[in-house]
Amino acid sequence: MGQSYEQLSAEERGSIFAMKLANESTRAIARALRRSPSTISRELKRNGWKSDEERGDRGRPAIAGAYCAIRAGRRAGRLRRKPRYERKLHVDGALWPEVRQYLQRCHSPEQISAALKLAHPDEPALNASHETIYRAIYAAPRGELRRELVSLLRQGRGARRPRTRGQDRRGKLSDMLSIHVRPPEANDRLIPGHWEGDLIKGLANRSAVGTLVDRSTLFVMLVKIDGSTAQAALEAYSAAFAPLDQGLRQTLTYDQGKEMALHKKLAEATGIKIYFCDPHSPWQRGICENINGLLRQFLPKATDLSVFSQRQLDAIALNMNTRPRKTLQWRTPGEVFIENCAKHGIVIDPAVALGV
Repeated sequence: MGQSYEQLSAEERGSIFAMKLANESTRAIARALRRSPSTISRELKRNGWKSDEERGDRGRPAIAGAYCAIRAGRRAGRLRRKPRYERKLHVDGALWPEVRQYLQRCHSPEQISAALKLAHPDEPALNASHETIYRAIYAAPRGELRRELVSLLRQGRGARRPRTRGQDRRGKLSDMLSIHVRPPEANDRLIPGHWEGDLIKGLANRSAVGTLVDRSTLFVMLVKIDGSTAQAALEAYSAAFAPLDQGLRQTLTYDQGKEMALHKKLAEATGIKIYFCDPHSPWQRGICENINGLLRQFLPKATDLSVFSQRQLDAIALNMNTRPRKTLQWRTPGEVFIENCAKHGIVIDPAVALGV
């Protein structure tokens, strides 16, 4: 008997029937078919066979009529075609209209899952996890309906993004400080001034907007960058950090994008220490990745981001910083940022902090 399991064939079921007719034991049948005795036993039980003891016919020959190979094969075929569990969420189901309504209001699958739990706390049939919602969308038949459903997702991807992206061929930055030596206060997310950064790319990667997020408060700054060259990123990020108190220029965690080739000059200009994530490890800047996903509602892909002025970017950042966040107990990043600065003796102008 091998390690992999295969369903019983029609020939094997016929052999079981014949050997039972000859009053062979389950173990003898298993040896003859090179199967596990438990496989033969389950096949007989699930298809109506009863032992002598169960029939109360001890001492009399077994009757094979209780097991029919043809009937057993038909039953197995029906079970193979029938899913083990009915899908909770599909486009023709009772729960789908409510989910679709949330999608049309720009809710993410995770937000929809939370909303369903609040709306139907005692009705599990009307709850669905975010993975269930994603699967229902991507399982829809290809066509107009599927395109419409995918377009309701924030990033509008036609398929789930794979975790691995192949080998990075862009080369490596020199003199990088690894995220693994980042100070504990940056990891603990208790003190403002520890930032995560990234670029949001536009159409054909010809335009970009810089994203800076405070790790402790989710406070966002958006930076207009003329192109995505290292020199442009140096000038834009230096200007963004310049108005901030030195207490708010502690660390910056970034990926290994080539726009940070002049990171040592940025560190010298701002006094901030820059740490770099491992290659292909976006979860090491999970806060910034999440914010970038939210920002795509305002800065969609396949658009020219150079048309946005710094004033327009500040307005988008203000929207983000005055939006209640679950991880902040439904307080806004702006108020938590100002409060934490005051708590740690960091001087900041509230109007400047909120971009007004």
